[in-house]
Amino acid sequence: MSRPLEKSIWPLLHRAWRDYLRRYTGLLLVAAVLMAIDGGSLGLLSYYIKPMIDEIFVAGDGSAIGPIAAAMFGIFLARALGAFGQRTLTSYVSLRVVTDLQEDLSRHLMSLDSAFFHRHPPGALLERVRGDAQTLQAVASNAIVVLGRDTVSLISLIVVAAMVDWQWTLMAFVGLPLLALPVVWLQNYVRRTTRRAREASADLSTRLDEIFHGYKAIKTNNMEGVEQQRVAAGVGDFRRQQFLSETGKAAIPSLIDILAGLGFVAVMVFGGQQIIDGEKTLGDFMSFFAALALLFEPVRRLATVGAALHAASVSLERLYALFDERPRIVDRPGARPLAKPAGDVEFDDVHFAYNAETPVLEGLSLTAAAGKVTALVGPSGAGKTTLFNLLARFEEPLSGQIRIGGEDIREATLVSLRHSIAQVSQETALFDESIRHNIAYGRPDASEAEILAAAEQAQVTDFLDELPAGLDSPAGPRGSNLSGGQRQRVIIARALLRDAPILLLDEATSALDSATEQKIQQALERVAEGRTSLVIAHRLSTIRNADLIHVIIDGRVVESGTHSELLATGEHYARLYRQFEHGQ
Repeated sequence: MSRPLEKSIWPLLHRAWRDYLRRYTGLLLVAAVLMAIDGGSLGLLSYYIKPMIDEIFVAGDGSAIGPIAAAMFGIFLARALGAFGQRTLTSYVSLRVVTDLQEDLSRHLMSLDSAFFHRHPPGALLERVRGDAQTLQAVASNAIVVLGRDTVSLISLIVVAAMVDWQWTLMAFVGLPLLALPVVWLQNYVRRTTRRAREASADLSTRLDEIFHGYKAIKTNNMEGVEQQRVAAGVGDFRRQQFLSETGKAAIPSLIDILAGLGFVAVMVFGGQQIIDGEKTLGDFMSFFAALALLFEPVRRLATVGAALHAASVSLERLYALFDERPRIVDRPGARPLAKPAGDVEFDDVHFAYNAETPVLEGLSLTAAAGKVTALVGPSGAGKTTLFNLLARFEEPLSGQIRIGGEDIREATLVSLRHSIAQVSQETALFDESIRHNIAYGRPDASEAEILAAAEQAQVTDFLDELPAGLDSPAGPRGSNLSGGQRQRVIIARALLRDAPILLLDEATSALDSATEQKIQQALERVAEGRTSLVIAHRLSTIRNADLIHVIIDGRVVESGTHSELLATGEHYARLYRQFEHGQ
C-alpha cells in the first residue's frame, strides 16, 4: 500500500538540500553567477532594441551602428559562455548528487534485515534505486537551471518593460492572478498522477523480474501468453498514468500562452494608439514587445518546473521512505565480539513465528556440542531451517535464548557472529561473476592456493576442464552457466574456504547425484572435524554418522540420540527412516 502524499514538497526539498546539495554549495554559487549572466543577457538584449530602432533605423545615425553592434555581440557572447558554464556545472552536480544518493541508498538497504526484503520484492527496489533516482537527476539538472537563469531573466525583462512603460507592464500581467488556482491544482494533479505512474512502473519491474527469473517454469507450463497479458496490463497501466501526468504538465504552459495572448492584445490596442498619437516611439514599442515576448518563455518554464518539482518530489518521497526504514536486528549497546565462537550451540526454550497466526518454534531446546556433528531431521515445515536463520540472526526469537559457548548471541556483534559461521544451503546463490570470485566470496584476501584447495575438496576441479576459462569462467546470472550440482559444489567450496568454526549444512548435497554426493559427503566430514556442525538432511543416509540427531516436529524436539539409538526406539526417527528407505 502506498503512503499518503505529503502536503508540501518543501520539507522533502529541504531534506535533499541538507543531505546532498549543500556539500556542493561552492559549485552551485559559481553556477548561480553564470545563470545570472545568462538570464540577465535577455534583459540587456531587449533594452538595446530601442536604440537600435530609434537611432539606426529611424534616425539613420550610421555612427551608432558600431557601438550598438558590439554591445549586441558582447551580450550574445556572454550569454553563450554563461549558458555553457552553468549547464556543465549543474549537470555535474546533479550527477554527483544522484550517484551519491544511489550509493547511500544501496549501503542502507544492505543494512536492513530479512523482514524488509520479505515485504519489498527485488523489482520494486530496483525501480526505486535506479528509476526514481534517475528521474530525480533529469528533473534536478533542468530545475536548477530554470530556477536560477529564468528567475534572473524574468526580473531583468520586467525591469526593462517597466522602464519603457509601467502601465503597459501592468496591463500585460493583469490576468496573472487568475492563473494561480489553476496552476496550483495542476501541479498537485501532476504529483498525484506521477505517484501512480511510479507505482505502476515498480509493479511492472517486479513482474519482469519474476518472469526473467522464472522463465523455465513459465515455458514448462506453457504460460507465455498469460504472462505476456500480465505484462501488457502493467505496461498499459503505466502508460495511462504517465500520460495523465504529462497532460497535466503540458496544460500549464498552455495557460501561460493564453495569458500572454491577452497581454499582447491589451498592450497592442492601448500602446498602438499612443504611438500613432506620437506619445511613444517605435523603439519604445519594439523594445517593450521584445521584452514581453522574451519574458513569457521564462514564465512558462518556471511554471512548468513547478510541476516537474512536484513530480520529482514523488520520487524523492519514495527514496526517503526507504532511508527511513530501520533494521530491527542490530548490535545492542555494548555488544562485543563473540568470545568462544567454537563452543557449544544451545537453543533454550526458543519460541518464534513469522507472523502471529503461524508459530514455527514452540519452546524448542537443543544443544549442538562443540566440535561435533549434530543433525536435525523432521518433516518439511518443522522449523529446521528457521533454526539456522535464528542462529545467524537473520531473525530474532520471540522468547528464549540462543547461546554460543555459553554467551547469548544477542550480546555479540553481528559481524563477529556471522564471521564465525559458514553455511551451505539448498539455495545455490551464485553471482554473475567468475567461479573464482564466487568461491572467494566472503574471503577476498584468500590466496590462489587456498582457493584451489577449496575447489579441489568440493570437487569443483572435476568440471573445470569443461569450461572455457577454468576458474575464471563466468558463473552466469544466478549461476545459470552451471548445472545444479556444479552450483552446489561451488557453494560448498565457498564454505570450505571460509574456514569458520561453526558449519551449517542445509540440504548441502541435495542437488548432487549419488556418486558425487558420496565424495562431497566425505569432504564435508573431513572439514567438519573439530568444528561445531549442524546438518539438516532429508536424505537420512547422509547423517548416519552424526554424533547426535535431534528429531523436530511442529517446532519442538521430540527425540534425540544417535542413529542406532533412535532406530531402536521405533518412534519418530525410525518411521522417518523407513519412509526414506522405501523412497529409495
